[in-house]
Amino acid sequence: MADYVEEVRQEILLPAETIQARVTELGRQISSDYRGRHVFLVGVLKGAWVFLADLARNLTVPASFDFMSVSSYGSATKTSGVVQILKDLEESIEGRDVIIVEDIVDTGLTLSYLVSLLQTRKPASLRVCVLLDKSSRRTTAVPLDYVGFEIPDAFVVGYGLDYSGRYRNVPYIFTLRPEVYS
Repeated sequence: MADYVEEVRQEILLPAETIQARVTELGRQISSDYRGRHVFLVGVLKGAWVFLADLARNLTVPASFDFMSVSSYGSATKTSGVVQILKDLEESIEGRDVIIVEDIVDTGLTLSYLVSLLQTRKPASLRVCVLLDKSSRRTTAVPLDYVGFEIPDAFVVGYGLDYSGRYRNVPYIFTLRPEVYS
């Protein structure tokens, strides 16, 4: 990986091979659960696009997808508590089997808001698939149907997750040295 990552990386939390193995397992589980059905994946931008792409390639059932962009962070490393929709879906989800694909859940505030919002749009079913669950920070209950990894309360980047727009392209998940973001 590029030298710029070596300078800021504290620890590799999840190596690329570990992530890919788990994404393959999640794809198999979803494909089994939705056998004979067409799933509609709702990717939450920007962090989930890498995960959604890999997950979709591991599905053996018909799938289509769209994206939403929501924010409760702005440029901060902690949630502001206010959820904003920056980009909404372009397609209707009414009567469809929908899976929200999210990169990380910590407080649960953003995802809870998103689940409530999408339920009002009358999908046939609505489930949540999240790559990273930081349950130690949960303040709002939220249903997680498919979970990649439980992680500790640490600020992580890589594999779609960023800090100030950087590190999304790194194929593994790592923690930044605190002096980088403090």
